[in-house]
Amino acid sequence: MNLILIGIIIANVLISYKGFSDLMFFRKYEFHVGSIRSGEQVRMVSSGFLHVDMMHLVFNMLTLWFFAPTVIGYLGNFSFILVYFGSLIFGSLLTMVFHKNDYSYRAVGASGAVTGVLYSAILLHPDKDIYLYFFIGIPGYVFGILYLLYSIYGMKAKNDNIGHTAHFGGAVGGYLITLIREPSLITDHSLLTILLAIPIVILFVMAKMDKL
Repeated sequence: MNLILIGIIIANVLISYKGFSDLMFFRKYEFHVGSIRSGEQVRMVSSGFLHVDMMHLVFNMLTLWFFAPTVIGYLGNFSFILVYFGSLIFGSLLTMVFHKNDYSYRAVGASGAVTGVLYSAILLHPDKDIYLYFFIGIPGYVFGILYLLYSIYGMKAKNDNIGHTAHFGGAVGGYLITLIREPSLITDHSLLTILLAIPIVILFVMAKMDKL
């Protein structure tokens, strides 16, 4: 049982639980573009420890619980912390880039950080199956590519309330930090590294062409 992982989960549970019953606390620390642009940068991190409801919290923490041990086992505690918090911040930064002029945009959740851990685990153990709805198993690298493409679609369609930008940003953060910490993956899993990079390139090309 890893104490750092347990500590992160406990922090998420306690801060989210406080937010469930205290709207002023929730509003003070949620991701809110207008407040961040006025100088409240702490929201870039604090929003990653708040959740909309218990289901949102449980889903993120279960995903973290399942995939964090792979990252910790391969990279160690320090790199796991880098992946988690780096992905959280990267997700927030990308969200600011895409929503900088939408001063009313709000979001909460550890999804960016958790998605970063998930993608780090996929890079480190690409053949590990991910189970959708607990019984449909697909290889992790296939899930990773499809998920990034779906996130691009969600960012473009804007037809739901899911924070696709933070998910995508977290995935990119996990991808880059893992390769920086373990550059041998570029040669050991070169095809996978290239395949996972394709949706990232597509996103930034579409952004450059103002297609999002």
